Amino acid sequence: MLAFSKMARLPGLLQTRATVFLIRNYHKQPIEVVWKKPEHGWTKLNFDGSRKHGQASIGGIFRNHKGEFILGYSEPIGAATSTVAEFAALKRGLELVLENGWTDLWLEGDAKIIMDIISKRGRLRCQEAKKHVNYINVVMPGLSNCVLSHVYREGNRAADKLAKLGHQFQDPKVWRLHPPDIVLPIMHEDARGKIVLRTK
Repeated sequence: MLAFSKMARLPGLLQTRATVFLIRNYHKQPIEVVWKKPEHGWTKLNFDGSRKHGQASIGGIFRNHKGEFILGYSEPIGAATSTVAEFAALKRGLELVLENGWTDLWLEGDAKIIMDIISKRGRLRCQEAKKHVNYINVVMPGLSNCVLSHVYREGNRAADKLAKLGHQFQDPKVWRLHPPDIVLPIMHEDARGKIVLRTK
């Protein structure tokens, strides 16, 4: 009787689990993601980190209110975690901000943990990450206008390309007049306001 009871309940249990699975996936509708231009007079930096086989690289791209290219960067940083790479990407972007004397900045990345730690002054155990965060927390308040925001990776595609490109280099790269060809199609799509669907 005990064995029979278990077998009798099994189809119902499977049906219940299948129903829950369908309900969960039914509510997971694709999210529309769009790269947004900054206000007139503002400069927007999208930054990202990449990690491959234990080695990390970083990248970022500055654009104006028309979505036009201003400056891009990409470089390897050696062995590092993904989190350290994200912080390093933002730090490098801020270094370039200071070098060029820019103000009115919109900083945007796709790692939410970065936003949480910086905005909430969260604690970090990793000394390398702490070093980058300390620099960021010193520089950002000193800028006249500075906004930091999170975007899904579908809205950070240009920075993602540059970050991954860094794995190919031995030394830091900076583009000041024209971006590398690999990001041009994405820049054109971003400038047109192309909607990219996030399905996960």
